Amino acid sequence: MAGSESNVGSCGAEEERQRLLLNDHREAHFTAGEIVRDIIIGVSDGLTVPFALAAGLSGANAPSSIVLTAGIAEVAAGAISMGLGGYLAAKSEADNYARELKREEEEIIRVPDTEAAEVAEILAQYGIEPHEYGPVVNALRKRPQAWLDFMMKFELGLEKPDPKRALQSAFTIAIAYVLGGLVPLIPYMFIPVARKAVVASVILTLMALLIFGYAKGYFTGNKPFKSALQTALIGAIASAAAFGMAKAVQF
Repeated sequence: MAGSESNVGSCGAEEERQRLLLNDHREAHFTAGEIVRDIIIGVSDGLTVPFALAAGLSGANAPSSIVLTAGIAEVAAGAISMGLGGYLAAKSEADNYARELKREEEEIIRVPDTEAAEVAEILAQYGIEPHEYGPVVNALRKRPQAWLDFMMKFELGLEKPDPKRALQSAFTIAIAYVLGGLVPLIPYMFIPVARKAVVASVILTLMALLIFGYAKGYFTGNKPFKSALQTALIGAIASAAAFGMAKAVQF
């Protein structure tokens, strides 16, 4: 009896020690990856595509009013298209997870021994010996939901998606596209001559691309300055190509 009480006490003390360790240790991981990814997609396309369009129309000697009208139309259409693409991508991901979840659940019921063997195989890949992973496999078999979650994550590599993810992705990408797309069009709102407006647009957009590229590199763990230069270079090449093509085909 005394031994049992001693074991219970030691288990409680160990749990308390682990709780204190977890409370004291806060890992500084970045957890907003999906939102940042959507912002990057929206802003990068928003800065680049309308920028190239405005430069191309300027190269064709279109007045600022035409460039601005075409640019705003492109930003609106692009935001809808990009937002819809984000929605469909997130929805497809959620649908795929639901299908695989149902399939895995049926397999656990129909062939539990096979699924248990797969758990053992997964744990063995981490160098865990049979006598060590045996109790883990048995514990999972007694907990069907935990078993199912384990198989989804470690066998299929799938994380449960946020049910609001599709709409969030659509709105985030669309808004980011609009914010990015308006930047190269701002000079055309105040400078009536497109040839002069395009110079201001190039300077303003390249500055925005540098800032955006730096922020992208910072939040994604890449070298910020390298990311800034790469992002600005891509935008410059796109606008130069559009401007040159417009000049080449101008009649």
